[in-house]
Amino acid sequence: MTRTSEDRIVPKIVHTWDMKAPEAFALQRELTAQVVRETTFQQMTTVAGVDASYRQGVARAAVVTLSFPDLEFLDYAVATRAIDFPYVPGLLSFREGPVVLDALAKLNAVPDLLIFDAHGLAHPRRLGLASHIGLLVDIPSIGCAKRRLCGQHEEPGQERGSIAFLTDEGETIGAVVRTRTAVKPLFVSIGHRVDLQASVAYVLDCCRRYRLPETTRWAHRVAGGYVPG
Repeated sequence: MTRTSEDRIVPKIVHTWDMKAPEAFALQRELTAQVVRETTFQQMTTVAGVDASYRQGVARAAVVTLSFPDLEFLDYAVATRAIDFPYVPGLLSFREGPVVLDALAKLNAVPDLLIFDAHGLAHPRRLGLASHIGLLVDIPSIGCAKRRLCGQHEEPGQERGSIAFLTDEGETIGAVVRTRTAVKPLFVSIGHRVDLQASVAYVLDCCRRYRLPETTRWAHRVAGGYVPG
């Protein structure tokens, strides 16, 4: 298969990843002003999950593309990099961003939507991994995390589809979503170019029999070393 320039995912915004924490915090505050919080597309036929794992100082990122709404496997890509950025709370994107971009660049076609096992706007400076990478490559993206990073919320109802809004300093930054009856909720937030209501709906559409969306389940397995057959 010959790949054209339209098939490749390349950053539309480029910046260095080699910076100290105060510089990274400042860049997050600058970039979040460019995040689009409204849905900018009308139709979706593919959705990709994004996740990363770590072993012995090396990060392995995986992107797995599924059909939508059938959620059938279509494509995947992996990339590895030595971890250069230290662990700093709120700066996950500086640790995982470069290797995630490497994996995205290897896909055979551009997905319509990216769902990250990470936060988007539900972040102290409103620029988690889902928003940061979504903005850089200008692809619609959603943050779908297993744990809260910041903000306050009430407990959502126990039924699947129940939500409670996640707020921080008077701003709604995400939704706490029960994706399966009587199981722990997920924390869904805008990444880039998808509004919050649509973000919640897409995550629920991708959750079939389990708490986690199929996108995350696939990406997690591949990031851990599984090779789709």
